[in-house]
Amino acid sequence: MHNNNKNFNKAIVLTLIVVSSLLSYNAGRMSRGSDVAHAQSYDASSTLTQVKSLLDEKFISWKSSSTPPTSSDLEHGIVKGYVSAYNDPYTTYFEPVESKIFQETVKGSFGGVGMQIAVKNNVATVIAPVKDTPAYRAGIKSADIVSSVNGTSTYGLPIDKVIDMIRGDIGTYVKVGVLRGTSTKEIVFNLLRSKIDVPSVDTKTVEGVFVISLYNFSGESSEQFRQALIKFSESKLDKLVIDLRGNPGGYLEAAVNMASFFLPEGKVIVSEKRGKTGEEVNHRSKGFNAFNSNLKLVILADQGSASASEILAGALKDHGVAKIVGKKTFGKGSVQELIDLCEADKSMVKVLINNLTNSNAATTTLNGDNNSNVEKCNKGSVKITVAKWYTPKGVNISENGIDPDYKVELDEALKAKGKDTQLNRAIQVLKGINLATSTKTVAIKVKR
Repeated sequence: MHNNNKNFNKAIVLTLIVVSSLLSYNAGRMSRGSDVAHAQSYDASSTLTQVKSLLDEKFISWKSSSTPPTSSDLEHGIVKGYVSAYNDPYTTYFEPVESKIFQETVKGSFGGVGMQIAVKNNVATVIAPVKDTPAYRAGIKSADIVSSVNGTSTYGLPIDKVIDMIRGDIGTYVKVGVLRGTSTKEIVFNLLRSKIDVPSVDTKTVEGVFVISLYNFSGESSEQFRQALIKFSESKLDKLVIDLRGNPGGYLEAAVNMASFFLPEGKVIVSEKRGKTGEEVNHRSKGFNAFNSNLKLVILADQGSASASEILAGALKDHGVAKIVGKKTFGKGSVQELIDLCEADKSMVKVLINNLTNSNAATTTLNGDNNSNVEKCNKGSVKITVAKWYTPKGVNISENGIDPDYKVELDEALKAKGKDTQLNRAIQVLKGINLATSTKTVAIKVKR
């Protein structure tokens, strides 16, 4: 109860100081513009002082047990307000203790429930549950909105905070509430936190078509994908489906390696535009180029296909190597740098975060390895979006996702009976069966 009241106090103060911090930022920009702008600039520091004075004089908590925020609380509140004003769900300030927890989360020190989430339409949304995990077995689906965790609403919370609330000690339970489709009735799942062992690749043959199901882009997935392609080659088949449905992504390097099996050396796979100047870095095919023009390739994708999945699908689509069947992808293609503010003055220590990192990227210790270091440094860390990803034809992955060539809905009732309408259409495309024009929703007739 004491902590809740303290947070209530902080929230009130934060609401006011966020405004003053933004005014201070705008005033600074104006003062750098011209003498006229300087004369018209708003004295935000005076406003902050005035508001602080009024709060010190007048504020009383609605709970007698609460205490006013400390100077450290106020400082962190100002910084959080300043960062949140950029309105980017992946740009976040972490207080010192939060920073340490986030570091441990990145390293995988916590148990999870097996689902990837991100911000979509300003709410925490499931990209996809991971196969054979607590979330997957419980029935959580792509596009579910995560509305609450252990009874606490997630609305307005940074995505990293929501993830932190879901994760915890292995063997403990967490209640995750979701909203599905247009329903306003919350579905609550009681999930056991577990060590998540994520599968990478499965293969099968359906109606003379070789199918590779790719579940993530991990450090091992490139080699597993190569082995799957060897099986495909040995099968003497010429029709291939790469199933990326529900694949939330992973390492950029893995996506580049996989695309390189289908593209000549030097072809652009994805373009990275960094910083204010939009400096462009092209990631190109390594030229494995293992197949000739006889290959017929379709990629299955849906709203659960994100980041590295979108890089692979977008590259092969733009270069005319593959057709996309299914639904529009999630739209998640940005890069964040995690900067330890305690180390920033010495050397800009940074970690690439998110689903589009390089597997060789170094990690850094945030605020040290123990609590004593947290006390020595009271700055925390900041995670900043620094780059966006574009397909070879210039499609902004974050803003647009990847559109399918053939839009096909998945019939859940038929799927439960073993009939996959999207895979069925992919096979028809590979066999040249033209049921409908591309970009139109296709109704598939499957014997029930």
